[in-house]
Amino acid sequence: MPTALTPVPLAPEISLYLENDRVGLFDLTGGEFRSDEPPPFWAFVWAGGQALARFVLDHPETVAGKRVHDLATGSGVAAIAAAKAGAAQVTATDLDPAAAAAARRNAAANDVTVGDTPDRPEVILAGDVFYSPTVAAQMTGILREARRNSAEVLVGDPGRGYFPERLFTALAEYVVPVPAALEEAESLATRVWRMR
Repeated sequence: MPTALTPVPLAPEISLYLENDRVGLFDLTGGEFRSDEPPPFWAFVWAGGQALARFVLDHPETVAGKRVHDLATGSGVAAIAAAKAGAAQVTATDLDPAAAAAARRNAAANDVTVGDTPDRPEVILAGDVFYSPTVAAQMTGILREARRNSAEVLVGDPGRGYFPERLFTALAEYVVPVPAALEEAESLATRVWRMR
């Protein structure tokens, strides 16, 4: 799939290999959803990831000197921001092996290193992970467990509808530029949240 190295709209300090902004998610799969092959979420920079990246870059003390794990990384934008903000170790994982590979490729393009094996993370970053009832329930369980194990949990969410707001405190809000072909809007109000 052809991608081009493109500055992130809300965090232009970071460039990612992305699809052009006239293409939607399912345009890349021939308009089909196939359960055996995840759609290429990694080919786009989603609003929640952009908001997390901006927050981390503007508040480096959140991650500086800490072990950070970007969960469901997609393009890796939040992981790259953490590395640029001085995290001691950054890992990025995703259920889709193509996303994990994209995150490593994007990290290399930004002259940072992102690993793939989390080692007792102190900070968990998760952008745009509450997009369906099933995924939201799974992510809530994973994030609550991480919080019980003393990890700081930061989430970027543009109001996807399945976000368990009662478990979080809002830290910041951004108006995030997004491709209309992807979101049916040119920007989304997106918050960064800390799990209580």
